[in-house]
Amino acid sequence: MKFAGTEQYVATADLTVAVNASVTLERPLLVKGEPGTGKTELARQVALSLGLPIVEWHVKSTTKAAQGLYEYDAVSRLRDSQLGDERVHDVSNYIRKGKLWQAFEAETKVVLLIDEIDKADIEFPNDLLQELDRMEFHVYETGDTIRAKHRPVIVITSNNEKELPDAFLRRCFFHYIRFPEAETLKQIVEVHYPGIKEHLLATALTQFYEIRETPGLKKKPSTSEVLDWLKLILAEDLSPEELKRDPASLLPKLHGALLKNEQDVQLFERLAFMARGRS
Repeated sequence: MKFAGTEQYVATADLTVAVNASVTLERPLLVKGEPGTGKTELARQVALSLGLPIVEWHVKSTTKAAQGLYEYDAVSRLRDSQLGDERVHDVSNYIRKGKLWQAFEAETKVVLLIDEIDKADIEFPNDLLQELDRMEFHVYETGDTIRAKHRPVIVITSNNEKELPDAFLRRCFFHYIRFPEAETLKQIVEVHYPGIKEHLLATALTQFYEIRETPGLKKKPSTSEVLDWLKLILAEDLSPEELKRDPASLLPKLHGALLKNEQDVQLFERLAFMARGRS
């Protein structure tokens, strides 16, 4: 199995190498990068490219590692016992399978996405070490051991909100998705908006990179945000000339797609004010 990108996903050479190295080593691929650079979508496109089903586990701040294995619903069992329900005699009726269990019991190899692992508690990655290493776990309530029928291709994403434990990092193949250079970003745009006029795209991307590189910007716009911006530009049928920034504020047209907080909007307004003062 070799990943080489898809028609819907432009994969750089180093990203392709990272995915295939992870598959060969049978180690989780830990993908970091700015939000909006396509980390989650990568797992879906790996599944599509390799012809595998995907199991997605989206981690939240309240997510516990054990939930990826299973959850025992003791409250429902107690309620059913009070009602005289016969189901209470079989504890397996109250075991809810987690995403790892689903991936382990799949009849074919799957891609398992553990998305935004850095959102959870710092102990979350360590609590999964043994299960991801041995590809098995024990269900204490039933006494069963669940073993993976096929070792899944594991993609783990992180937005770098917190450091991950060294013991966890040792077990992963790591790749950082850098923000795409202009030529790669142009290819990405053409996948989403085939036939976009070259002059319009060149003008928009030049302006986009100028905005991204503005000193003092709190949140740099991402790949997903430039795609949203271009979608609006095409919907409004704006010409390259109409994309010129307002000299009174230096804000781009439809700036709400690119700038997501008032500090960054005010930054451009201040820069415009200072430019007028110098002229």
